[in-house]
Amino acid sequence: MNSSNSRPDYSALVSGEPSIDKPKKWHLKARLQLATYLIVCLLLVLWVPNKIWQPELKAVTITLGILGIWRYSWWFVHVLRSEFYQYRRFPKIRANADKVWRDGWRPRHMHFMMTTFRERRETTELVIQSICREIEDAGVPCTLWLGSGDAYDEDIIINYLRQHGKHLPLEFIMIRQNISGKRMAIGLVLRAMSRRGIHRDDLIVFMDGDAVLAPGILRQCCPLFENDPQLQAVTTNEEVICYGPKWIQSWLTMRFSQRRIAMQSHSMSNKVLTLTGRMSVFRANHLTQYNFIRMLEADHLYHWLWGTFRFLSGDDKSTWYYMLTKDAKMLYVPDALVYTIEEIEGSGIERMTQNFRRWSGNMLRNGTRALKLGPKKIGFFIWWCVMDQRIAMWTMLVSPIVAIGATLLHDPYYIVWYFIWIGVSRMALSLFLFRYSSSIHIEWPFILYFNQLLNAAVKVYCLARLSKQRWTNRGNQSSGSTDSLTDRLKNIMASYITAVWVTGLILTVLFYTKLLQFPDINFY
Repeated sequence: MNSSNSRPDYSALVSGEPSIDKPKKWHLKARLQLATYLIVCLLLVLWVPNKIWQPELKAVTITLGILGIWRYSWWFVHVLRSEFYQYRRFPKIRANADKVWRDGWRPRHMHFMMTTFRERRETTELVIQSICREIEDAGVPCTLWLGSGDAYDEDIIINYLRQHGKHLPLEFIMIRQNISGKRMAIGLVLRAMSRRGIHRDDLIVFMDGDAVLAPGILRQCCPLFENDPQLQAVTTNEEVICYGPKWIQSWLTMRFSQRRIAMQSHSMSNKVLTLTGRMSVFRANHLTQYNFIRMLEADHLYHWLWGTFRFLSGDDKSTWYYMLTKDAKMLYVPDALVYTIEEIEGSGIERMTQNFRRWSGNMLRNGTRALKLGPKKIGFFIWWCVMDQRIAMWTMLVSPIVAIGATLLHDPYYIVWYFIWIGVSRMALSLFLFRYSSSIHIEWPFILYFNQLLNAAVKVYCLARLSKQRWTNRGNQSSGSTDSLTDRLKNIMASYITAVWVTGLILTVLFYTKLLQFPDINFY
């Protein structure tokens, strides 16, 4: 793990200077690792006795085969749509946008809406440096609105701008929040914007205090709005800079590769599944509306067990849902890049699980109401993508259930062939991910499977506990975790419901695959 005292200097990278030497993705070591991996898989297939075609396990093999064909076909659909967007549709969008920019068009005014809470000084200075560089390069009047919760962050930004930002057409406005939480910080900033009276076609950049803008991001995003009056929001590509265990860096890099495929596929339907809070750009006409501001400040959901509860994190999902209700056009911009800085302290597994609980909880809370909008409102493909997220968390658990069941009830060596299948199938998926990644990681097949399994398990756990939230990034906020008798009884009920769901899934799978047989009952 990189300590805080030995942090690499990424200033050259985000400044666009050529001093950062990026190795080629398919270097000799990566090719040798991939060749070794494939050879080992081939030898295992040839040498290990095949257990999957045993007559008593025929139903197991057919079940896994049908699920595999379905899931991999859906993955392939996303890949095809992603490739078409990247190489056919988006280049035309980019060419038109570049022409507008070359012809001299610039936004009337830019607004950066930034929230931060006790970030490291180095990180904050790097973020502000990237904003100042973009303002100077674009030559556009700009207002930087800071939603702040602590004087520590304010002092860092003020000192940096005094030293490096005096020559820029930049106005800096701080709004100190009086109620904790990122949502309230955003709401207060938007209220201040509304009072100022910004123009409906001004562009507002939503960004986090740990998101560093790569060079040219305004040039790449802004003219898209000028060319398309229907466009209301865009979200951008991301790369991760991780200070923590190497496997966490590898996992996050893999997730961003998955994100690129999904985002490009979704953009073919003029929608995305999230307007990421790291960095998204909005047309101002919706953002200063009272309903939009109140949704961000006090977004909530009613659950039959937990009653009405407010959301802590997931502001990006709230903005997304609001745009869905307006049938707004949203796009992903693959060549506009943001560097996400992740600080991992303590257990990597614990941080991974916390992230999944936050991401999965946000997806489940917002997915429920997005589905209720219906395919006519949001488009069938996007509606089905949301539905598929709900289905996939159960189907992902089917294969380990039947693998363990077949091993315990029929053949102890079946698990060996199951892991061979995992190694081969996840490498097939990883080969697609390598195409969308800046680097090759031979451990991705195993991380991918663990990622899928843990994500599915966390979603099942969260499904009956949607009110339970924790967000360590914003002062360790939490909700739904009191010790009152009522909450303890609700937690017992949630545990009971989850146990019934999981037990029902296990028994259904085991009986359907004939690993268990119903007893013959003869009454005569």
